[in-house]
Amino acid sequence: MKKVTIFAVAAFALFSFVKLETSSWSSDNVHSTIGFSINHLGINDVQGSFINYESKISNTKEDFSDAKIEFSADAASVNTGNTMRDEHLKTAEFFDVEKFPKLSFVSTSLTKVKGNVFKLVGDLTFHGVTKPVTLEAVYNGSTVHPMNKKSIAGFKITGSIKRSDFNFGASTPEAIISDEVKLHANLEYAKN
Repeated sequence: MKKVTIFAVAAFALFSFVKLETSSWSSDNVHSTIGFSINHLGINDVQGSFINYESKISNTKEDFSDAKIEFSADAASVNTGNTMRDEHLKTAEFFDVEKFPKLSFVSTSLTKVKGNVFKLVGDLTFHGVTKPVTLEAVYNGSTVHPMNKKSIAGFKITGSIKRSDFNFGASTPEAIISDEVKLHANLEYAKN
């Protein structure tokens, strides 16, 4: 009996110190987008995105259920498809890019809802304010890129925030643009 106990303790000690390998992934921005939409005059959603951004994931589990997801974007790279509107958005009235050049998100938890759908919680820093937000992340799967032979993973992330929570466009009433801002990201990651 004593030998069995010693073996059990030794096995437990051995497996207790097994280090899980952390994988790191970087966004392939050629095949990804980070964007938003906001309602104008209560009748139409205007789309926008960020040209300059980066995103990364780290995980130890193959199904990404323990993934940490981060992204940041240059506020001055906002693009709505209209140069005059984009320049207005960069001013102190909205993004205030001189004072707040970056916006960022860092996940604090990822919880499987069902299948490949996760609840993604993290801290969004935007317009000088950091607040927790809850988003939905859908893991679209993984593959090996046929050209460069790198492992690739895809995610779709959606959710919404209130611009009033971040003091964004405070002088513009909701009758002109909605308080709700919808967030959407289609992200393709390559394993580093």
